[in-house]
Amino acid sequence: MTVQELPGAAAYRPTPPPAWKPITDPAPLLPDPEPYRVLGTDAVADVDPELLLRLHAELVRGRRYNAQATALTKQGRLAVYPSSTGQEACEIAAALVLEERDWLFPSYRDTLAAVARGLDPVEALTLLRGDRHTGYDPRERRIAPLCTPLATQLPHAVGLAHAARLKGDDVVALAMVGDGGTSEGDFHEALNFAAVWKAPVVFFVQNNGFAISVPLAKQTAAPSLAHKAVGYGMPGRLVDGNDAAAVHQVLSEAVARARRGEGPTLVEAVTYRMEAHTNADDATRYRVDSEVEAWKAHDPVRLLERELTERGLLDDAGIEQAKEAAERMAAALRDRMNADPELAPMDLFTHVYAEQTSQLRDQAAALRAELDAEQDHDEHGPEAGR
Repeated sequence: MTVQELPGAAAYRPTPPPAWKPITDPAPLLPDPEPYRVLGTDAVADVDPELLLRLHAELVRGRRYNAQATALTKQGRLAVYPSSTGQEACEIAAALVLEERDWLFPSYRDTLAAVARGLDPVEALTLLRGDRHTGYDPRERRIAPLCTPLATQLPHAVGLAHAARLKGDDVVALAMVGDGGTSEGDFHEALNFAAVWKAPVVFFVQNNGFAISVPLAKQTAAPSLAHKAVGYGMPGRLVDGNDAAAVHQVLSEAVARARRGEGPTLVEAVTYRMEAHTNADDATRYRVDSEVEAWKAHDPVRLLERELTERGLLDDAGIEQAKEAAERMAAALRDRMNADPELAPMDLFTHVYAEQTSQLRDQAAALRAELDAEQDHDEHGPEAGR
């Protein structure tokens, strides 16, 4: 017999206290059964043609950026590169929906989103070739460090967004993560805190089918990753991740909702990783070529080009112009990456602590003495200092 069934229980506590069930209707939080699409539907008529053309130019540039960065790994100029080829619509939309005052929290695969937000293309790759700490100043473009540990950037995004709201700053944080990252504890902790605090955060999951070699079906039995939002009390949205216009619209709505103070949204973009996990991975060991070929028919660049040409907004000359601009970017990237970096050994001690510890000061002094002795030797010969 439960407490509710005891004699007199109804008079004592006719209903559970409010804290027992904070939200009574989960229906508004549920995602649509199928990914939302714009291209090829009537909804595309409402999209600004200038936005579609900008998305196209950025997609073409992003595709070329991925190809050039991958080539740099083969030339030994990069240690590793996680390509986002096939996911460019997600990357570009994530960058374009944010205002300058907002923050982007990327994962390790999201170099393209950082570049589309204005980060120097070389600085986006600096960390991947072993130079400097982060590779760039996060505050300059409001882009958090490219995050290699899975999902650890998500709680950071929540903390920044919550702090901004407490200060009265009109700031939204957009946190990107892959489907593999949703299996990490950081993912669940971040969503729970964000929903309870109504933090102005958008969680953007790029579901590209595989967490390295692990397919999504071996990670979760949920109908979609967007359904996980309901358990935390936030809306879940499901969108076609290769439809640039649809991704831009869904993310824009989520950002606007967060800015209005209505709390976080979990957006899942269904896309596909066309290339291997990184240049060190052999994708043929866990997926078949026919699967990759099927997804090529749903390529985000081709989808947008087809829409634009059918509507008379883009012709062969416009396509060629976008490709030429992308080639100029790739050539500049290649030339700058082929130049050996100028290394400053004393940078080892920069940006480690706001105030150096005594141990770091001692180590810095020891290294400085070694460098001075080496310079003295080079200038005056082996007899110097005797």
